[in-house]
Amino acid sequence: MDIITRKQLSILIQLAEVDKNFDSEEKELIYKIAKLKNFPEDSVEELMLNPEPIGSYGALSDNQKFEYLYSCIELMIIDKKIFDSEIIFCIDIAIKLGFKKDVVQFLKEEFDNYSKEEIRPIIFERYT
Repeated sequence: MDIITRKQLSILIQLAEVDKNFDSEEKELIYKIAKLKNFPEDSVEELMLNPEPIGSYGALSDNQKFEYLYSCIELMIIDKKIFDSEIIFCIDIAIKLGFKKDVVQFLKEEFDNYSKEEIRPIIFERYT
């Protein structure tokens, strides 16, 4: 089983629960990410019932760190209701991944203005 994907999904599940409103759009995105990474659906359900501690990010590549951050922002904005608790959670994740905290505000504001591949170099240039 892919430990990197497992950790990413666990983070997303915790983010979805931080506003006490784990809605269907958030669940759909989590399942979509899991499917793209060939992560078993029953393991996602298990993580939803028992999310794992976040832990360390030291062994992640820059690409994996970006993917973690990007998926957190995508999940935060998917339901069009952004709570302070979600922003704080994303800032904490961004810092732990080695990004500057301002990256969350930038991504929140610019998410729909750039493709994922267009925004990646901007993030590494300005926010690492």
